[in-house]
Amino acid sequence: MVRLDGVGLEFGQAGTTNRVLQAVSFSVAEGGFRWLLGPSGAGKTSLLRLLHLAVRPTEGRLTLLDQDIGAAARSRLPVLRRRIGMVFQDFRLLPHLSAFDNVALPLRLAGRPEGQVRVDAVELLSWVGLSRKLQSRPAELSGGEQQRVAIARAVVARPLLLLADEPTGNLDDLQAERLMQLLHEMNRLGTTVVVATHNAALVSRHPAHTLRLLDGRLVRDD
Repeated sequence: MVRLDGVGLEFGQAGTTNRVLQAVSFSVAEGGFRWLLGPSGAGKTSLLRLLHLAVRPTEGRLTLLDQDIGAAARSRLPVLRRRIGMVFQDFRLLPHLSAFDNVALPLRLAGRPEGQVRVDAVELLSWVGLSRKLQSRPAELSGGEQQRVAIARAVVARPLLLLADEPTGNLDDLQAERLMQLLHEMNRLGTTVVVATHNAALVSRHPAHTLRLLDGRLVRDD
């Protein structure tokens, strides 16, 4: 499902480059679950951006969903990205759309029948406790509610790969545990899951294979 061989990532132009990942190598089999740990600035978000195909490696090889990403045509990337769910740290909800329409968007882009779209979007929003907020726009929601909409949007299309960047940062303990139940259930059904977090207590309560970054390098894979 995911394989990195000596992957590096840098931004900028010659002479002013900023290397954010260096010689990162690991693999995640289909149906795997990984915690992605490390202090702020370690490269966790940059690694998730690579896995979400927002950027390509500047060195090394990234294989994702059986595709060599460095060699793939640019037109192929949006097709692959539709099979990947992403929970962004800053939510990235569309401000002009309701909570329902934000969650429904991936299904509509995939061409699902509108009847199925409504059933699936309402079910997920109800599951995350927002059945009374279907028509609320992001500005009318609290940070925790926006986070829950973002989570529902990421999982509603049942992606093959689910990435989450600090998904519990705006959630109380009860909602964080409900999120973990959802992630574990998706993982049990075959979705590969990678979660970046600073929440050591959450990791302790839900032990799984851990990847740890420090200064852009993978320093632990166990």
